[in-house]
Amino acid sequence: MPSSALSAPMASIGVPTEIKADELRVALTPDAVRELITQGLEVRVQSGAGQGAGINDEAYAKAGANIVNREEAWAAHLVVKVKEPQAEEFCFLRKDMVLFTYLHLAAYPDVGEALIASGTTAVGYETVQMEDGSLPLLAPMSEIAGRLAAQVGANLLERPHGGSGVLIGGCTGVRPARVIVLGAGTVGWNAARLAAGMDAEVMLLDRSPERLRKLESHRNGRLISVVSSRGLVERLVPTADLLIGAVLTPGGRAPTLVDEELVTQMKPRSVIVDVAIDQGGCVATSVETTHTHPTVTIHDVQHYAVGNMPGAVPFTSTEALVSVTLPYILGIAGRGLEEAVTERPELLSGLNIVNGAVCHPGVAKALDIPPRHPMACLR
Repeated sequence: MPSSALSAPMASIGVPTEIKADELRVALTPDAVRELITQGLEVRVQSGAGQGAGINDEAYAKAGANIVNREEAWAAHLVVKVKEPQAEEFCFLRKDMVLFTYLHLAAYPDVGEALIASGTTAVGYETVQMEDGSLPLLAPMSEIAGRLAAQVGANLLERPHGGSGVLIGGCTGVRPARVIVLGAGTVGWNAARLAAGMDAEVMLLDRSPERLRKLESHRNGRLISVVSSRGLVERLVPTADLLIGAVLTPGGRAPTLVDEELVTQMKPRSVIVDVAIDQGGCVATSVETTHTHPTVTIHDVQHYAVGNMPGAVPFTSTEALVSVTLPYILGIAGRGLEEAVTERPELLSGLNIVNGAVCHPGVAKALDIPPRHPMACLR
């Protein structure tokens, strides 16, 4: 895409139907469409795109969207999605478009290769980062994924679902489940807080004493925060009834904190929920699963590693996602990517690939490609 195209407003916004397995979210709500229409923008919504989230075509049309087929949605100047393009969508990638979605290219290098080859400019929700290190477009999905992790883990511990038969909160005179949470970011904190709210014995591990200190005043129930180390992880993981992996490296691949040998030491029928799977996973034995087939059992331990966990609650997830992405969509479409980055500097870190060049250092490292400075790519 020529730099002039990146600096110009984008007349049309396309919303394709998500085709990733069991992905029912949609990138825009009718209320968001109405906001975009009032700014003089054309919005093309693929027919049926909102069905999984309980939104019909009529609601989009009433808000002013054009209901179109898949090809017409992908033909827009700015394409907004929820998840990374799937292999059968690679044919729609092209040089004169901007793609705005969750990319997680460290976990999906084939997507990165397709974006580079096509010359598509791709902006990843998950790498838009504020000066204080917060990730505003990832936060709501991380919050939902963390809460789901505790909820799903509690369910999988039940014997009919393949678990050890431990009630997560125990009962009078009987110990509760021990839940080990690796990482005290948004995912880990929400997982730990909800598990503690269900009366589990929770140990929240993080390498940052400052982060744990900040959370200390908000902890409740049987929740203990501990500064993490390799030795501590090796001692605690085998004691877990439920292990939740919640580590994050913005743009990069998640570090492997639990190796296969450590998994073999876990209790029979214990449960691992690896929320980091969309970045490759932080447990060596994790393999990506789907909502339809959510678990695999390895070394007598159930592994839940669904790559799009918030897709299980598409109504809540869609509303939460659009509430934070809409201002950025308005900026990119209404003023062009170059000006939008100037007005919202955090968008600069969201630039993963521009005109075939990899701009994010974490993505570049994961793809083993030298990075370019994003501003140099834009101009």
